[in-house]
Amino acid sequence: MLWLGALCGGGATAGASAIQSLDSVQATAAQALRRQYAMPGSRIEVTAGSLDLRRQLAQCMQPLHAVVAPDARLASRMTVPVQCLQDDGWTVRVPLQVKSFRHVLVTSRPLLRGDGVSAGDVHVEERDVTRLGYGYIENLGQAGGRSLARDVTSGSVLNPGMLGGRRMVRAGDHVEMVARLDDIEVRASGVALGSGDNGARLRVRNESSGKVVDAMVSAPGVVIALP
Repeated sequence: MLWLGALCGGGATAGASAIQSLDSVQATAAQALRRQYAMPGSRIEVTAGSLDLRRQLAQCMQPLHAVVAPDARLASRMTVPVQCLQDDGWTVRVPLQVKSFRHVLVTSRPLLRGDGVSAGDVHVEERDVTRLGYGYIENLGQAGGRSLARDVTSGSVLNPGMLGGRRMVRAGDHVEMVARLDDIEVRASGVALGSGDNGARLRVRNESSGKVVDAMVSAPGVVIALP
């Protein structure tokens, strides 16, 4: 009888339903998300969260299918459905933690409202852009010659919301320099050595004397010499 019991036990094990590996479900979701958001110059890290299933999943005889909406915004936490596409199939929603690293511009020193942004004002750092809710700027070309709309502290990630309108004066522009002393006003031609919007301070070289002075932008192409 012992051998009969052993045979019966073995038969029950052999006939048991196969169970789908949860690791395979999580891996399918993570791979689909990486494929959707892969971009040149980016590095994506995806970690699947634990699955709280009230029942075991039957082994899927078809390749698992993950669904990522084409217009889904990349975020630090996302959920991706994984489907078993067969008659007795199932769908499981997999929670994922996401990090997407890109090279962004970070301010190297404090900047003032109205200042333009030059290569000497910023440097490149790799940051997780899923946590940059206000966006980011990857190169100076994206700033498009605009000035700062507010003061910015050193070490800040440059984002579009920090930028205002076009700069009234750009480095290399020929400007009109105005010097005032009491009721006397003197005007001269100069070359801007910096860029900025209304109220920005910059250096200007007098074209006649070659002297470099501090000035403040007052209008497009016009600066006021500072004492």
